[in-house]
Amino acid sequence: MGKVELKPCFLTPKRLQPEYPLFVYLPGMDGTGQLLRSQTAGLEAAFDVRCLAIPREDLNSWDVLTNSVLDLIHAELKKSSQRSVYLCGESFGGCLAQKVAIAAPHLFELIILINPASSFHLHPWLNWGSQLTYLAPSYLYDIGALSVLPFLAALQRISRSDRQELLKTMRSVPPETVLWRLSLIREFEVNDSELRRLTQPALVLASACDRLLPSLAEARRLVKILPNAKMVILPYSGHACLLETDINLYDFVNNAALKRRGFKPSLRF
Repeated sequence: MGKVELKPCFLTPKRLQPEYPLFVYLPGMDGTGQLLRSQTAGLEAAFDVRCLAIPREDLNSWDVLTNSVLDLIHAELKKSSQRSVYLCGESFGGCLAQKVAIAAPHLFELIILINPASSFHLHPWLNWGSQLTYLAPSYLYDIGALSVLPFLAALQRISRSDRQELLKTMRSVPPETVLWRLSLIREFEVNDSELRRLTQPALVLASACDRLLPSLAEARRLVKILPNAKMVILPYSGHACLLETDINLYDFVNNAALKRRGFKPSLRF
């Protein structure tokens, strides 16, 4: 993966594959794109993968982030325009993916939402608790990263190296950025009517053991709104499911692509 610039950019694998469909991954609150690493090799079997990286100091609005992502995608398509684009957003990135898809509804072949943080509004106490973080001194954030880890991930399902990488990544984000991105999630809103205009297939992955957000309830809400959506329930997974050794994102995406002419409302794997 390349070096992150001072504005949002795409991290690219060592092997570019412009003849393959473009797979764009929008990361969680860390914004690094590095936590997709355990899934990249599998995805590269059929996709040209790009991971969005948002600078640690970036305090831009949803609209600015949305336009940045679209500019990056169009820049990729200028190099090879005759290919489809798959859009994937996880957690915070699941909110951003909804904004991006609504802004360019005909650009994407398939939309994948993984435990999207648009579920934040379903728990009023999360909104209340997140506002209290403004009162915490900055030195507590390093300790807090360790304490929140069991809520963020099903640690027993993640390798030791990936657990260490997750903690390292969480600690790399400055407190000011954490607070800003929490404020974006609190203020996140899209109209149901806008989502209903996304008629391409959508795949919503929901972790049944998510201890951080009510992802299952949000997935059920989204598949009722999106016209051509399928929900996949991950019965034993935590919020950061893509780090789990038993989860293969390529398999889910490939199955969705093969079945996109006849999506079913819900499947359990």
